Amino acid sequence: MTGNTAPRPRVRVTRRLPEAVEARLAAGYDVVFNVEDRALTAHELRSALTDFDAVVPTITDRIDAALIATEGCRARILANYGAGVEHIDLAAARAAGVAVSNTPGALTEATAELAILLMLMAARRAGEGERELRAGDWTGWRPTHLVGQSLVGRTLGLIGFGRIAQRTAARALGLGMTIRYFSRSAAAPEIEASLAATRIASAEALVESADVISLHIPGGADTHHFVDADLLARAKPTAILVNTARGSVIDEAALVAALAEGRIAAVGLDVYEREPAVSSGLLDSPRAVLLPHLGSATLDARTAMGMQAIDNLDAFFAGGEMPDRVV
Repeated sequence: MTGNTAPRPRVRVTRRLPEAVEARLAAGYDVVFNVEDRALTAHELRSALTDFDAVVPTITDRIDAALIATEGCRARILANYGAGVEHIDLAAARAAGVAVSNTPGALTEATAELAILLMLMAARRAGEGERELRAGDWTGWRPTHLVGQSLVGRTLGLIGFGRIAQRTAARALGLGMTIRYFSRSAAAPEIEASLAATRIASAEALVESADVISLHIPGGADTHHFVDADLLARAKPTAILVNTARGSVIDEAALVAALAEGRIAAVGLDVYEREPAVSSGLLDSPRAVLLPHLGSATLDARTAMGMQAIDNLDAFFAGGEMPDRVV
């Protein structure tokens, strides 16, 4: 006689994930994937919360207090696919008894690589050069053509000094850059020593001294428009601004004005204030290097993020301690 088998938890995944991740999810859960791979509507997210035991959301899913308070909310865990969780109302989740986890660490190396890529592209005017060549406008080598900046001997100013910023610093150190950072709390002395990094007392002082400014702070109300017109006014006219954090931390209108007026030399952006919309002033600027939110876009990183999300699901449904619990 065969005993009763408990039903597997129902899991709603809001975007397509790497093949290995989807295979592991399907093996362990009653899972529904987003085969159209588009952002879910608020109605679809509400249905996910009421019809499933768990949801695996991403940054494109805004799960606010009203959604979490939906009558008949069944979901007991939001296993976020990504490190940032500002798109989830954590206070509402806590009040409703809904657990939230994230995937810190899995995307660190890939995002640090991209920060360096943006620095190099902006400094060496690589985007301008590629566009010129593809358009058939290149007339051949000449000494004054698209002359850019070298990063050797330049000062990198990091705003925020978490995992990604530290890995970015390590790579920049190898390029011969001087490392400075601003953070509310100082890094451990051994970390500062290993990166030859100096903590600066204020963001304003850091921006005034930096040749390249790289943003590594979370999104959310506390950091909204952290980089505004006043902070941009303190930058050197030769400075480069790089953002692989969240688009909301920059006042995009102020940045467009600074670029147009020559008050900053170039920008390298992977995230935007109203993405996927991008300001026309950025699109039209030859000195803006623009990528479509590719920070963690390596197969290794995206797979590791998914496996980390599943580890949290497994621990939750086994009644254990989630390795990456946020609330």
